[in-house]
Amino acid sequence: MKTCKAIIFDLDGVLVFTDHYHYLAWKKLADRLGIYFDENINNRLRGVSRMASLEIILERDTGRELSLKEKTALAEEKNGYYRELLRQMTPDSVAPQVRETLSRLRGRGYRLAIGSSSKNTRTILERTNLLDAFDAVSDGNNITRSKPDPEVFLKAAQFLGVCPQACAVVEDARAGIDAALAGGMLAVGIGEAAQYAKTQKPIHDFEELLELF
Repeated sequence: MKTCKAIIFDLDGVLVFTDHYHYLAWKKLADRLGIYFDENINNRLRGVSRMASLEIILERDTGRELSLKEKTALAEEKNGYYRELLRQMTPDSVAPQVRETLSRLRGRGYRLAIGSSSKNTRTILERTNLLDAFDAVSDGNNITRSKPDPEVFLKAAQFLGVCPQACAVVEDARAGIDAALAGGMLAVGIGEAAQYAKTQKPIHDFEELLELF
């Protein structure tokens, strides 16, 4: 870890947990469209862009052909539901050990960034008072390709002014681990990603980052 100068964090599933909000929002949209949707299908959406997630949901809807304009409107409808649910988030939505770990990593000289495909990243960071914990934010608003493409992480490294090879990525999704590796970065996995064979450094608790770095 001596060559590591920066750590890039995925947001959802690593720092905060909004999976259930995503599920409820997609479920509301699917129910309105009359498409079957459950938590198993929802699991396939982790780390996937909004439009790609919509395509997965529409796999069960063989009765209609939708234009790109119609699909975009549906994705925006879902995002509206999701943003309403995000209003429930507060600083208490972040575990104290997460804040403490981020503070100590920064105190050790590491540059910290967010690398999330979500276009709602800044809203979440603001509602949870996490924005000031990071030196840069790369999210769905500055990328054109979603994970497992490494673009979001490469942009984060660029914003930090650190070469990719000097960056570590903390991810909970397999697509995120694949993206980190594709970008030439150290892949640290937590949650489901800790069990992924390609993960280079699995951890089970967020505070374990203080042992790695």
